[in-house]
Amino acid sequence: QVQLVESGGGLVQPGRSLRLSCAASGFTFSTYTMSWYRQAPGKERELVARITSAGGSTNYADSVKGRFTISRDNAVNMVYLQMNNLEPGDTAVYYCNAHRTLFTLTSDYWGQGTQVTVSS
Repeated sequence: QVQLVESGGGLVQPGRSLRLSCAASGFTFSTYTMSWYRQAPGKERELVARITSAGGSTNYADSVKGRFTISRDNAVNMVYLQMNNLEPGDTAVYYCNAHRTLFTLTSDYWGQGTQVTVSS
């Protein structure tokens, strides 16, 4: 069955770095656009970063540009989010998402999330 398993979250001080990982299985990973979303308490889930299926294109939320980098390794079905210079406003549950639209069929998968807390 389809699985997206996030890891790498935790408690970190402002200015420090974390690297999130998402292990995918059960679907043809290399054909999916992969994204990281986050949801802070009392807020809506928002897109953080996205990478196309072959990794040729990325886009980021304005709030993380220049600090976060999304990457993927299609050989091992992994997607990563390198987060540098973390700020308290980055505190949220981070979710991995896989999305593909093939003709009229849309597939959309979510992981269970990993907590990132930025606090001194």
